[in-house]
Amino acid sequence: HGTIQGAQVALLGFGKLGSQELTAGSDIDLVVLYEHSEEVQESDGEKPLYASQYFARLTQRLITAVSAPTAEGTLYELDLRLRPSGNKGPVASRLSAFESYQNTEAWTWEHMALTRARVVFAQDSFRVSINAVINSILMKQKDIKKVDQEVAQMRTLIEKEKPAKGIWDIKLMSGGLVDLEFIAQAAAMSGRIHGQRQTGTGAILQSLDFPQLNQNDRHLLVSAHQLFSSMTQILRLCLQDEVDEKLMSKSLLEIMCNVSELPDITTLEAHVKDTAKQVRVIFNKLFR
Repeated sequence: HGTIQGAQVALLGFGKLGSQELTAGSDIDLVVLYEHSEEVQESDGEKPLYASQYFARLTQRLITAVSAPTAEGTLYELDLRLRPSGNKGPVASRLSAFESYQNTEAWTWEHMALTRARVVFAQDSFRVSINAVINSILMKQKDIKKVDQEVAQMRTLIEKEKPAKGIWDIKLMSGGLVDLEFIAQAAAMSGRIHGQRQTGTGAILQSLDFPQLNQNDRHLLVSAHQLFSSMTQILRLCLQDEVDEKLMSKSLLEIMCNVSELPDITTLEAHVKDTAKQVRVIFNKLFR
């Protein structure tokens, strides 16, 4: 099919790929973006394709390659549902169409997801263009009260539909990683952070600018994220399936205690519960 002269393509990482917080069990959240001149609408090969067809086929090739089954299982699970219009939309989006969708049709949760977007592959000039688009979308004036109400509603819905399965369900438990990620994303999408844009949850938590928070609150949130992230990394690496306390060996418990610098599992459990409780108090202070 040849090439499309002057066209550019990029991979935009979302989720934990975008925030550089991947675990052993993470999906790869990607959006494929491209741009081309209005003067060049087709590829230059023996069997030319329109630009939209060309980049759709390129993306399908990428999906096939990255999600290839191997003797050890699937290489990576790819998730492209964060593209404009989700599964109903094209697998690759033109940057101008992506910008238009984000500005006119995207929901609050999509802008929250955009706060973690990071260009993982692109030519330098296209990278600059994409970052400019993302920054302009996130810097637009938001209705803070509406944002906070919707964040609280989304968290309540998740708790209802995906209740935590115990203390070691660190992502979903009350005051767990979802609470921390929502705080960071809500802050980043509504301009309540200091300094330049960051995509990592930990980095955003360090630069929060909520008037309701004091220095102790900020320190607690940062420390909680470090603790919960460390525990999640260990559990995802050592346990392939859902976390079951019955499957947690003595060696695994020792590793968790060593990483958290606590003497025994009883003390660690108490610390996790207390930390999560404090995170939920701060979450409620901000959004409810």
